[in-house]
Amino acid sequence: MSSAEHERLLRRARAQDAALFRYRLIGPALEEGLTTKQRGKVVRGIAGQVHAGPGGRRVQVSRKTIDRWIRAWRKGGFEALLPSDRKCEPVTADSVLAMAAALKRENMERTAAQVRRIMVAQAGDAPSERTLQRHFAREDLATPRGAVVFGRFEAEAPNVLWVADVLHGPLIGGKKTYLVAFLDDHSRFVTGYRWGWSEDSLHLAVAFKRAVAARGLPGTAYVDNGACFVDETIAVTCAKLGIRITHSPPYRPEGRGKIERFFETVRGQFLVEVSPDGKPAPGRRVPDGLDQLNGWFTTWAEHEYHVRVHSSTGATPLARWSAGTPRFISAAELDAAFLWEAIRTVAARTATIKFQGNVYETAPELAGRAVTIRYSPFDLTQVEVFHRGTSHGHAQPHAITRHCHPKVKQPPQAVPAVTGIDYLQLLEDKRAAADGTAHSISYASLAAAVARPNHKEASDDQ
Repeated sequence: MSSAEHERLLRRARAQDAALFRYRLIGPALEEGLTTKQRGKVVRGIAGQVHAGPGGRRVQVSRKTIDRWIRAWRKGGFEALLPSDRKCEPVTADSVLAMAAALKRENMERTAAQVRRIMVAQAGDAPSERTLQRHFAREDLATPRGAVVFGRFEAEAPNVLWVADVLHGPLIGGKKTYLVAFLDDHSRFVTGYRWGWSEDSLHLAVAFKRAVAARGLPGTAYVDNGACFVDETIAVTCAKLGIRITHSPPYRPEGRGKIERFFETVRGQFLVEVSPDGKPAPGRRVPDGLDQLNGWFTTWAEHEYHVRVHSSTGATPLARWSAGTPRFISAAELDAAFLWEAIRTVAARTATIKFQGNVYETAPELAGRAVTIRYSPFDLTQVEVFHRGTSHGHAQPHAITRHCHPKVKQPPQAVPAVTGIDYLQLLEDKRAAADGTAHSISYASLAAAVARPNHKEASDDQ
């Protein structure tokens, strides 16, 4: 990758981080049902606080800026919150920035202000504190900060809050399975679930998309800090759908008790009936693949868990969730929100781009330009090309060697079912039933029978 392309990738990542920060900041003011007076009070409260901005730096945003971001969101959604693509040449020498980064790396507790003090003491001069903060953010040297957590409470209505987590499951064909589940905090209804081969962002997205398609949009998704939940693709998807996503601080799982209790129910009522190691055992079933495991779980969830009275609410999860009014979006909007993105440079001579070993033809006017491609990880033959936020249609596949993203793992071969059928024994049983004996053929008897043929058999042959 060239240095110019690397810089474009960094700029795109920084812009997306800024847009996510802006969306999370204005999220409380976007809630439906707020009057103008109530929204103004919320905005004033946001403007009066200091927030953890991109890269972990502390920032305070004026009310005027917050109002501008709200207008931008309503007009153009998540894309409208992206900062403008401004280009400026760096004025600080690379060697100076490298020294600052080295000072930060040797002691991550040092703030930008402290690094600047050290550099001034050592060399007599140093970049501004803000310049160092931006450089540390580019180099991923900012100290992560905790997020807001929920206390002990229950959401006031269905789809206000979904809690998500991953449960480790049984082995199938020698490979471990994982359950990704979304639980509605108010009703304890399982809005989405899916057994898969790994706990990555791809399998999370599959379960999440099905949940939104079938149950509507949640107001907030509350997740932990597992790798699949902190993946940027999920954050961008939530931002495009208008869903606030918040993470529980490490080692402080407050507010996650309901889904932990649900997983205990899964273990005690469902997994107890499934072989944990894929081997036959008394009273336990062995699934022959993920499809069968998902089928069994769907039957249990829809026909047992959802229709039984919950001990905490005094009502069935289905009845409590059905009392709400879910908000749905079109299938096209849903598909667009779950597309992945990548940045590529169009070849100057051929107007083609390369991605995951494939080659695509683009519009001639894009030759030599950096473009953003959006695609489904399950189908790399369909790639849409964007330049500066404008779609240039789908690229024409020229040479396709890979149809799915590498993260789309192929399932292991299912273990063949044992039929218990012994073909040779079946033949022996058939012969025994015919002549009344289970012994092998007696060639001596056969020879005697040939020497003294039965008269009736002989006549029948004529």
